[in-house]
Amino acid sequence: MYNGTPAFRLWKVGTHRLLGIHSGPGAEQKDELDNEHPGLPESVETKLKPFANRIFGDFEVCPLEPERKGAMQAACIESARNVVVESETDSNAEKR
Repeated sequence: MYNGTPAFRLWKVGTHRLLGIHSGPGAEQKDELDNEHPGLPESVETKLKPFANRIFGDFEVCPLEPERKGAMQAACIESARNVVVESETDSNAEKR
């Protein structure tokens, strides 16, 4: 979860790439706030507490636009497996 648009972003581990998460094809045309409240798989929805934790896992994503160098790519999350939760306080403690 980020301040800004889109609010939900997925980092491709091992890269500098971020995916901007939306509900799926055509959602932006139906709901202008989709980028703030995208549809997420239940395995993510039940565990993610924005700004209180972060999650890691094996995500199956569907790109909604072509990848462009230096730009965030719009995508939706089709499924997530092996979801691991890290509390924001745990990750901040490691940085001290």
